[in-house]
Amino acid sequence: MERFAIEKEGLGDHHVSEGSSHELSAEHLAINERKLVLKIDLRILPILCIVYLMAFIDRVNIGNAQLFSLAKDLHLTTNQYNIALAVFFVSYIAFEIPANIIMKRVKPHIFMSSCMFCFGLLVTMQGFTQNFGGLITTRFLMGFAEAGVFPGCFYLMSMWYKRDEAQRRFSFFVSAATFAGAFGGLLATGIGHMDGIRGYHAWRWIFILEGIATCVLSIVAYFAVSDFPEEAKWLSATERAFVVQRLAAEQGKSDLEQKINFSAVLESLTDPKTLIAGFMYFGPTMSGYSLAYFIPTIVSTYGYTPIQAQLHSIPPWAAAFGLSMTMAYASDKTKRRFPFIIFNLLLALAGVITLFKYQGANNHARYGALCLYAMGVFSAVPIIICWFIMNLEGHKNRAVGSAWQIGFGNCAGFISTFAFPAKDKPKYETGYSLGIGLLSMSIVATIIYYIFCTMENKKRTNGQRKMIL
Repeated sequence: MERFAIEKEGLGDHHVSEGSSHELSAEHLAINERKLVLKIDLRILPILCIVYLMAFIDRVNIGNAQLFSLAKDLHLTTNQYNIALAVFFVSYIAFEIPANIIMKRVKPHIFMSSCMFCFGLLVTMQGFTQNFGGLITTRFLMGFAEAGVFPGCFYLMSMWYKRDEAQRRFSFFVSAATFAGAFGGLLATGIGHMDGIRGYHAWRWIFILEGIATCVLSIVAYFAVSDFPEEAKWLSATERAFVVQRLAAEQGKSDLEQKINFSAVLESLTDPKTLIAGFMYFGPTMSGYSLAYFIPTIVSTYGYTPIQAQLHSIPPWAAAFGLSMTMAYASDKTKRRFPFIIFNLLLALAGVITLFKYQGANNHARYGALCLYAMGVFSAVPIIICWFIMNLEGHKNRAVGSAWQIGFGNCAGFISTFAFPAKDKPKYETGYSLGIGLLSMSIVATIIYYIFCTMENKKRTNGQRKMIL
């Protein structure tokens, strides 16, 4: 079994000679590795996708609610609506690294289900708010509740899969967000017909019903979310030992027992590749959140009614899902990450430049460019995350590194909440120009990260650095 270099072969950060020992141990232990990986897939992926799907829907459904008189009922000014979007990211960004550390200590199944229940409850409460103060309070608390979900899921998945298995799983997981965007629009369309029931406008029902559904599913998550391989009770002792061994042969010791303190965090963050990884993620994150929050609003400028705009917000997400999974399969098959990231960022850039430059009457052309923008952004995100996280070794580096990259990138989410102000309608020049600039920055950061990885590989292959086993 081959181990891949950071980018020479596109995936890992060191090499291993052929004749891997874990193949012999699998045969010796009478373990069918393919069936075991399928068993892991069925236990790990579906429930994490559901957790993140609900988190994403509950985070961005305010964009759907905005079309159903939310601002009017709560007497919001334009800036107050954007502030309500932005305040979520203040607590969300601040708590991401601590959240990963807490998850490691209290076990993933407890942490994830607790987070899910809390943000579901807060979304339900959001449906009963009466003013701006109530809205920003629930949004701020939601940031704390959701902070550990996205980086925590990547951290957990990275401890279960090898590098040449990871991309399809990471992309499938992130596709939960694209599915959430489409599903959220479809839900909002249906719930929109409940306007006036029991005296509540449709936007309140969007929050109340989706929040209650999240709370119910959090009970399922408590029993279904898996812990780390060393602690997974649904595997036999032999299977647990084999899973730990096969990952250690490629990625080094997991060091589950190692405590993560402040000095350990600083040690992980001093690697320049870690800092660059944050900038790689920054650009597509800004665009991704802009699309998540404002696709219904953007589409409504094409002459659709609120219900029609909700329906037309679905195809860009569906197209993004299709391309993302195609890119993931090709990336794992070719064992490369860099060219696929660049391709997707350039595709997104082409889409947003078209939206910025073309303001003609052909709404079909603008809608097509919007689809390209979404496809490029949401296909690039999981490959960027996978490339970086799977190059990190051990619980400490992956807990801190994944939270850093995603936390830093989410600073762009804060920017995105002010990127499409109502005064810019219908051209939205501010939002599109920010998308162009930050995607360009991420392309440069990706090239720099590639150069760092290439230099690292040369050191290792020339024997200047000890191989990490």
